[in-house]
Amino acid sequence: MKKEPIYNTTVLCKTRIGAIKDAMEILSGKWKFHIIGTLMQDKKMRFMDLIREVDGIAAKMLSKELQDLEMNHLISRTVISTKPITVEYEITEYGKTLAPILDEIAKWGIEYRESLYKRK
Repeated sequence: MKKEPIYNTTVLCKTRIGAIKDAMEILSGKWKFHIIGTLMQDKKMRFMDLIREVDGIAAKMLSKELQDLEMNHLISRTVISTKPITVEYEITEYGKTLAPILDEIAKWGIEYRESLYKRK
């Protein structure tokens, strides 16, 4: 029986770890999943609506996180010519691909909490 070369496994592992590292870099931080999840629930939201929904986030931090998410094509920003100017944010089609990941993380979190309560 012929063994698979270690090289192939190492390359696959490095590729996988690299992809995970990229994803974590884009999605890291305390607020990004909360912002993405909120925008997935509501179609479009204004900045102040997001401030109210994302409990505890400062305006400066929300602004930074929104810029990062927009730069990575996970949300879009639309400026509407009203007086005063209105800015709306919404999840992009590519951002919507995170829905199953968020669902699985939520499922894992619920199961984890339940396992902690069972230990007590």
